[in-house]
Amino acid sequence: MIEQSLQDIDWAKLIKGRAYYPSPATWEDEVLYFLFVDRFSDGKEFGGFSNLQGRGVNRSTTKRSTPLFDVNTDVGNADRTTWFEAVKTWCGGTFAGIKDKLGYLKRLGITAIWLSPIFRQVTGSDDYHGYGIQNFLDVDPHFGTREELKTLVEAAHNAGIRIILDIILNHAGNVFAYNDNHRYFYFEGRQWPVAGFRTDQSDPGSLPFLVVDTQVNPQAWPEQAVWPREFQLPEAWTQQGEIRGWDSFPEYLDGDFLSLKEIYHGQAIKDPASAWDVQRRIREFQPAAPLSHLIDVYKFWMAYADIDGYRIDTVKHMEPGAVRFFANAIHEFAASLGKEHFYLIGEITGGRANAVNILNTTGLDAALGINDIPDKLENLAKGWRSPGDPRTETQEGYFDLFRNSLLDQKNSHQWFGKHVVTMFDDHDQVGVQHKYRFCGDRSDSHKFLPAVLGLNLTTVGIPCLYYGTEQAFNGADHREGQDDSYSDVFLRECLFGGPFGSLQSTERHFFNEQHSAYRLIQEVCALRRRHIALRRGRQYLRSVSATGNADDFHYPQPLGGQLRWVVAWSRIFADQEYLCAINTDAKKQLRMWVTIDQALNPAGKKLTCLFSTKPSQKGLQVRSKAKNGSTIQITVPAAGFVVYH
Repeated sequence: MIEQSLQDIDWAKLIKGRAYYPSPATWEDEVLYFLFVDRFSDGKEFGGFSNLQGRGVNRSTTKRSTPLFDVNTDVGNADRTTWFEAVKTWCGGTFAGIKDKLGYLKRLGITAIWLSPIFRQVTGSDDYHGYGIQNFLDVDPHFGTREELKTLVEAAHNAGIRIILDIILNHAGNVFAYNDNHRYFYFEGRQWPVAGFRTDQSDPGSLPFLVVDTQVNPQAWPEQAVWPREFQLPEAWTQQGEIRGWDSFPEYLDGDFLSLKEIYHGQAIKDPASAWDVQRRIREFQPAAPLSHLIDVYKFWMAYADIDGYRIDTVKHMEPGAVRFFANAIHEFAASLGKEHFYLIGEITGGRANAVNILNTTGLDAALGINDIPDKLENLAKGWRSPGDPRTETQEGYFDLFRNSLLDQKNSHQWFGKHVVTMFDDHDQVGVQHKYRFCGDRSDSHKFLPAVLGLNLTTVGIPCLYYGTEQAFNGADHREGQDDSYSDVFLRECLFGGPFGSLQSTERHFFNEQHSAYRLIQEVCALRRRHIALRRGRQYLRSVSATGNADDFHYPQPLGGQLRWVVAWSRIFADQEYLCAINTDAKKQLRMWVTIDQALNPAGKKLTCLFSTKPSQKGLQVRSKAKNGSTIQITVPAAGFVVYH
């Protein structure tokens, strides 16, 4: 039975006698996989993949009705208008479908699944993405039941895979309406008049804006207003209208996130002149009851379903004091369950220094998306960005983000490895008008997929893959002009086919374990598991030379806006060095001298190719030479990736 109030939770019964799944020793050993529950799997697919035991899944029952996509016959099999309209709402992914694909994910090398928000959405809404919550204590029936979520987590744990939930603290769904259903906007902190709670997405607010009396309005439970009951108090909401100044303090903290209604967390400094002083804002923050209610909500999900971590949405729009209050309470509760390293990943924007400051002061464990990591990862692999230059203090390249921890008062080279989640494809691409996946912007972008995967999986940070990347999904909004409405849906194709499959297809699934991208990720993840340096090692961008002459070694930089060269880096752990390199030229392989550590690899030492996108190179040995200290000469395939040790 779903609780109507937080007071209905029987904590002793929920926890007593349970053995909870432990946290990992360190999260930098993990490989994350972010999926949209609605777009991943409905459990009806057959062919191309195996179950958890490794047996091929064939059409053995009538429940399996969706065959594997065939590039020769299925591209463009959908009417484009119908296809595009279908993706704007629910498509049919379920918890059962995810459970059905645990073998697919385990063999890929995934150790933690990050689920898009799973909570019950406002009735009648198209909020398949999960960010419009109507009931914080229930899952959306489109996905299944609470018990099915619990069963999924248990099955994932038995397979050695952890589950991270995407959670929202900042706001709920469009659960109430302002007077006359008017679209009010933030103005100097003014509260606007509220008509009442909504019965569904289109209702103008016909339920009273107070705690629902189910004797008077029995239909309100469970699909109307907002639940649990504690959030029905008017003082749980800021009621200040929509944000327009997305960087205007305190508007971006107190206003509604578009139509999603802002939850009141507590009393805080409102003077824009103090916005920079995070420590003072934390000291003077006074938490309110709704924040404690949110803490109880997410303690419940941890206790009920044995969740392993949370990704916290829109941290920018929350007071740091509220984030700190939440993080401390959640970590303490997790420790009481034996989850000593329960992970809190914050969506933190505003640059590296701000991310470090927020992590230091609030108690979050990791930052997601700092300093445009997706942009830098993608465009470095494609040859449009500098990798960085360790001789300067400029933070222009991808490798600049992780060097010189002293800039952020950190005493370890490896600090960023434990506290930054890296990914190059994602579900939002905020700030991009016409959105596209890594493989979607140009006809040749897929050629650089091995290079960007090599970067993501073997550089510092906790790597996260976005669902469909392992099948080279190329979703992109190629509309011309200013119309960018629903542009983000092109990033959210159905891996199970459904009404919105990749490449303008329908009813053909993409769980192909023989796909070249799947096999590459599988092999690199296995290599990462076997060699601790590729997960935890210190990282150094390496100078390279085509000639090997002493005056020719340099850190590659774009010429005329393009970089068609070898980018190399070392991961060093204890006395072991691993040299990794990508080639950003898709047309030809490049032979290059690469600097390595002279003390660890003196002249004459043999290094072996552990991995190459050109299989014939694996196992080849090279000897280090006394050039620029010590170097080795390697050949990197076109748009390829290699690892030497």
